[in-house]
Amino acid sequence: MWYNFRDTKLTYQKSYLARLNYVHQNAVRHGLVSVANQYRWSSAAWFERTARPAQVRTIYNLKTDCVRVQDDFNVVIDA
Repeated sequence: MWYNFRDTKLTYQKSYLARLNYVHQNAVRHGLVSVANQYRWSSAAWFERTARPAQVRTIYNLKTDCVRVQDDFNVVIDA
């Protein structure tokens, strides 16, 4: 189920790949895990298993600091 999504037409491959990296690293960014592939609901572990090592390195080395995605996610840790 998609909630409040937005479509963005990506015209450059590098833009797509940077966003793919952003999605994989999002759990790390929010402090849920220290390594993306440790997050149970992330596709990062699958991606690392199925993609070629050079492809994984290329995508994970792309900067995501310029990716502008509205994100109002707050981490709630159960005690």
